Amino acid sequence: MRRLLPVLIFLSLAAPAAASSTMETGLADDRTLAADPSVAGEWAADGVDVVRIHARWSAIAPDASATVPPSGFHFSDPGDPRYDWAALDRSVAAVRGAGMRVYLAVTGPGPVWASADPSRHDGRYKPVAAHFAAFAKAVALRYGADVDRYLVWNEPNQPQWLMPQKHDGRPYSPDLYRSLVAAAVPAIHTADPGSEVVMGTLAPSGSDSRSSSAPVRPLAFLRGMACVDSRYHRVRSARCAGFSAPAADGFALHPHGIKLSPDARAASHDDAPMGDLGRFEAVLDRLTSLRRLTVLGGPSRFPLYLTEFGYQTNPPDRYLGVSTATQASWLVRGAQRAYADPRVRNLTWYVWRDEPLGRNASGWQSGLVFADGRAKPALRAFQTPFAATTRSVWGQVRPGAGHRLAVEGRSASGSYRALAAFDTGASGFFSRSLHAPSSIRYLRVRVIDATASAGLVSGTVRIR
Repeated sequence: MRRLLPVLIFLSLAAPAAASSTMETGLADDRTLAADPSVAGEWAADGVDVVRIHARWSAIAPDASATVPPSGFHFSDPGDPRYDWAALDRSVAAVRGAGMRVYLAVTGPGPVWASADPSRHDGRYKPVAAHFAAFAKAVALRYGADVDRYLVWNEPNQPQWLMPQKHDGRPYSPDLYRSLVAAAVPAIHTADPGSEVVMGTLAPSGSDSRSSSAPVRPLAFLRGMACVDSRYHRVRSARCAGFSAPAADGFALHPHGIKLSPDARAASHDDAPMGDLGRFEAVLDRLTSLRRLTVLGGPSRFPLYLTEFGYQTNPPDRYLGVSTATQASWLVRGAQRAYADPRVRNLTWYVWRDEPLGRNASGWQSGLVFADGRAKPALRAFQTPFAATTRSVWGQVRPGAGHRLAVEGRSASGSYRALAAFDTGASGFFSRSLHAPSSIRYLRVRVIDATASAGLVSGTVRIR
């Protein structure tokens, strides 16, 4: 103990008052969970608090390719035998059985018969809001005992989820989505009183193309939802006639940066990767203050849920991937930025395991492990995210709980030695000021308590 005493002064016990010290750690990987529900136990052991699962309309509703709904089908009754809940039941049961919470993304594409123009044979095209509300109600009735948070749709500003994105070159999907929110939010609250219903779930980027399938940039989508123009003047014509402000308990964003670091700003002022989170929040707040968006439940500002965040790696994705080392460091930096924002309630990592790489580099390659199960450096970064400078250390031990940690440092060529010991917060987070000896070049943290995480060591950070 005497070795520690002279250097304990290098670490202050003050933590930032504004930080999200209870931020949830989420994970989303429907494909892996469906293929092997036992993986949920591994996720829980590695510190996942909550798992996002898609309740995909077209996969659950009957006769999804038909142009008319089945005769006598009860849309809002989860007990109708023509609904197929089996796959979703297994995933929800696996997550709950492993001791984690579930939140459901109630999303399209819908069945063809739920489209306003079923002759197109496209369940993405203009889904009928009343049909979607009935499905959302059925979901909430069936899973209300196991779920306390729902997302309305997934990435409605992307053509693979909702069409058309644009009409005559102008955003159209925000108007479609506004009607889906207006119908689904009260339906879910009625079926599962006390639950949280979150809108948005926007992808972080879009396109300036005028094509009907060109994705809408997220901040332009926000303004379209709120029926204001680029100068925030109210729009009253056409699809905004009779406007009613979309309302929900929270707002969600997927701040993927693709090849932008979490500190980098997007080229387009209307995109919203992690580095532009402040700008995104400013637009959200402005629309809320103008009463063009409504926060339910009393808060004056929307709590924010980052319901997908990840970086694809090269290997295996040669086109959109970053190195595995860069992925690990950027994921940690993204988590650190999210933690520093008191509005962020959830950061969901996407995905656990790389999807198989097709001939044309299809699939998503942001896994913490490769498709064959080999761990990437990101897996350790997930278990013990750790960042350090010459002036501070930050991180978390997962699973979240109070832990005793030792900060260890070494010179360029020496061995690691303990510099100080301290306790994390109740969720495993720590944030401390640092004034390390000038000889120290590398820092890491080690769990030194008697929990199951004892001995766990973070990645090493070079500070000079």
